[in-house]
Amino acid sequence: MAFSEIEIYKINNFVGVLCEKRVPESIRDKLRYEYKIENQDVILFEIRPRWNKPDEQTGLPFAKLKFVRSQNVWKLFWQRANMKWHAYGPFKSSRDLAELIAEIDADPHGCFFG
Repeated sequence: MAFSEIEIYKINNFVGVLCEKRVPESIRDKLRYEYKIENQDVILFEIRPRWNKPDEQTGLPFAKLKFVRSQNVWKLFWQRANMKWHAYGPFKSSRDLAELIAEIDADPHGCFFG
């Protein structure tokens, strides 16, 4: 089942604000964060110029929020260097999307922003 309009509003509000606030406006031509909604997942990724072709942009996913409707819970994943998603051990899930967004923003273990 797709997200409802209210759920999409919350996603846009919480995740969109995180993406905007993480990058100073002065470097947004070189780095920005965006997200996309795929089924029951919200994938956050970093956009920057390719290292070998600076005129091209590349996107690298770094966090995934998966909504499990049957449990009414959000699960948080991070992407390791092997490009596989792993449950974020310190804080695996929450019923509150804002709580997980705050954990991504704080990034106490350097999993999302390094």
